[in-house]
Amino acid sequence: MSKWDGKSKGTVLGYKIFVFFIKKVGIRSAYFILYFVASYYFIFLKKSNASIFYYFKKRLDYSYFKSKRMVFNSYYTFGQTIIDKIAIGTGLKNKFTYEFDGREILIKLLEEKKGGVLISAHIGNFEIAENFFSEIDVNFQINLITTDLEHSAIKKYLESITQKPSVKFILISDDLSHIFQINAALAKNELVCFTGDRYFEGVKSLSGKLLGQEALFPAGPFVIASRLKVPVVFVYVMKEANLHYHLYTREAKVRHRDEIGLLREYVESVEKMILKYPLQWFNYFDFWNQLDKH
Repeated sequence: MSKWDGKSKGTVLGYKIFVFFIKKVGIRSAYFILYFVASYYFIFLKKSNASIFYYFKKRLDYSYFKSKRMVFNSYYTFGQTIIDKIAIGTGLKNKFTYEFDGREILIKLLEEKKGGVLISAHIGNFEIAENFFSEIDVNFQINLITTDLEHSAIKKYLESITQKPSVKFILISDDLSHIFQINAALAKNELVCFTGDRYFEGVKSLSGKLLGQEALFPAGPFVIASRLKVPVVFVYVMKEANLHYHLYTREAKVRHRDEIGLLREYVESVEKMILKYPLQWFNYFDFWNQLDKH
């Protein structure tokens, strides 16, 4: 099954080492240390290596050797986004530059006073998105719809050293109480944000074709967004060279109760981002459910 198990790699000690270098020496020194971490992942993480190699070789049609090289580069790029997130959260926001693409869509959301649904993906570095909102004085309250599956020790450590985020979290629950929280947030002209590219076992899914191959996506974000009668926006924060980030905002054309149509539009949107930023696809699992078939 093309599902994620909810577990991220890394240790608290590893994060502490990076934080030391970020604060005492600089962001680029942390990038240098990252070469050794990426090398370790490249050598020893066989399962995730196979998954991301499949992405480069079969879905992007790269050569064998280029795909191997890109596996390493993918780990390195992913590590950079984590370092950047920590650096920004510890007060080094001014070390980065930011570019806005679709600012007028966010302004329109605010003016309509309906709230809105943001749908992103595990590409780029969406976790720093609130910095973009503050830059353009869009005083939205963002509610991130999530599952409480991240490594708790790492999470607690990062919370202890970084500025408290303004983002609120709505946990997906078996009793569906999150639906009421989502509606309450929208009633207050707040934003609710989903990621639409990872589903968990036991959760309803929808099938869509990404990069020419069918994959499963969580049904929830698309079912909910297509029924709420509020604006739906696809948002991605992509890393570029020289500590620069680019926010992309695209308004979706939503037909009421047409979750399949919304998924199709989302997949097309994600695919465009992938093709522009191939190294920033950070789903290190058997996303297309194809590894056992090769």
